[in-house]
Amino acid sequence: METLNPENVLKFMNLVNNLKHSSRRGWSLIDVKDHEHIAGHMYAMGMMTFLLGDNSNLDRFKCLQLALVHDLAESIVGDITPHDNIPEDKKHALEDKAMKEIASHLGEDIGPMIYNLYKEYEAKQTAEAIFVKDLDRLDMLFTATHYEKRDKTPNKMQEFFDATEGKFKHPFIQKLVLALIDYRNNPQQLNETIPNNAIIKE
Repeated sequence: METLNPENVLKFMNLVNNLKHSSRRGWSLIDVKDHEHIAGHMYAMGMMTFLLGDNSNLDRFKCLQLALVHDLAESIVGDITPHDNIPEDKKHALEDKAMKEIASHLGEDIGPMIYNLYKEYEAKQTAEAIFVKDLDRLDMLFTATHYEKRDKTPNKMQEFFDATEGKFKHPFIQKLVLALIDYRNNPQQLNETIPNNAIIKE
């Protein structure tokens, strides 16, 4: 087992803990009060990886790792949104530099592993990375629906549903999105719309 420098580990932990207190800025830009932090979003995605059954073709542990790493760069660069008008290539460059800094605190084994997980998610070429991107979008829609119901602002979040329409790849996640939309339009039908089998086998 690689011996890590305690001081460097504390630097890593300090960065990671930033995410517990860092706003998901997309919500603040549309005046959603008491909204989630970045770490809360990552936690929700991580929890959803447990929907993968033991016989799934997807690697559940890899999906969990990708969910926990995918927004880690935001501990340094913050949550950059389309409203910031930062070109996509510059955004990726800033996040890549941040991930290299984060990884530099974790030695020659763990650091590269975390950086490579980030690059895998960004590339969206493996089945696991594509699935986790689905979880990213699903959690956004679920949270948007929650805020609409909580704040009694029906359809305020329609832009998020429009932006993700047709982008979900995994068949079970597609079913969950349809169920969520049904719930959004007819809250009393929640028990009828959630798929009976919540364990993903595909």
